[in-house]
Amino acid sequence: MKQEFRWGIVGCAGIAVGACIPGIQQSETGKVVAIASRRLEKAKETAEQAGIGKAYGSYEELLADPELDAVYIPLPNHLHKEWTIKAARAGKHVLCEKPAALNEQEAEEMVQACKEAGVFFAEAFMYRYHPRYDRIKEIIRSGEIGEIRGIHSTFTFNSSGAGENVRFHREMGGGSLYDVGCYPISVARYLLDKEPEAVTAHAFFSPQHGDVDMMASGLIEFAGGTALTFDCGMWAASRNTLEVLGTLGRIEVPSAYVSRPDMDSNFFVITQEGRREEEAPKVNQYSLQADEFARTVWGEKDAKFAPADAIANMRVLEACLRSCRERVRIDLTS
Repeated sequence: MKQEFRWGIVGCAGIAVGACIPGIQQSETGKVVAIASRRLEKAKETAEQAGIGKAYGSYEELLADPELDAVYIPLPNHLHKEWTIKAARAGKHVLCEKPAALNEQEAEEMVQACKEAGVFFAEAFMYRYHPRYDRIKEIIRSGEIGEIRGIHSTFTFNSSGAGENVRFHREMGGGSLYDVGCYPISVARYLLDKEPEAVTAHAFFSPQHGDVDMMASGLIEFAGGTALTFDCGMWAASRNTLEVLGTLGRIEVPSAYVSRPDMDSNFFVITQEGRREEEAPKVNQYSLQADEFARTVWGEKDAKFAPADAIANMRVLEACLRSCRERVRIDLTS
């Protein structure tokens, strides 16, 4: 009989229903056993739609279920810390939606709670599990595009007319930096294998959207003169791109973070030899994320991304938010 990794879903957020739950259900290892909402009717409705066997009317009830190995937490950002710690104390492994927390200190407390409870913690940056990123790193290491001189990335969409939206509440961790700006920060740290030295960011804060940053641009400085330049937004035309610029060539990823099994996820390598299209497999990156998580918990492989990675990414993200508010450059070396 095939071993199954049993998941509980803490909340009925759109990202859970539309992406993560189907991803787990289509994975090689996972099974979604239960889902919870603060309204039992909502939990039952979602469970029926998604083919989930159990529905709970509180998060506490789900955490008490002995048949669950792990939980996925897609709650609003300000609730990540509370429910990660409660899940850890209940003995559940935790996959927490990005951004992990509201600040570095919260992320540290979450990771420490999971460590003390002997459970695994991971931040749900699903893009990192797509095999094209292993290939991109391989190309960079090969020296084909030379020394890296810079990375540029974008992630924007337009939800300005969405009405009531948790992303428009500053106290809940709203804003474009938290929602999508965390991706360019993550990818630069991942591809460069180092941490930034300083950040400078600028944002458009919208009074009609709870004074959150509806658009932001940033400069993330790394050692050796390399930098990430990026922009992110929730009131702009949609795009999610990545360019890695080297001394001998560059890599272009037209859809850097959004990838579905039914879409082309290829990328391009441009050198003096010409422009080459690198074919990427059509996979469900949410399924790959679930499988990687399960196999790490089972001890079949080492964690591809250590829990501490969430702390490091949150440190940079927090600095970007501070830079936007205070209009200053933030030194990260002290």
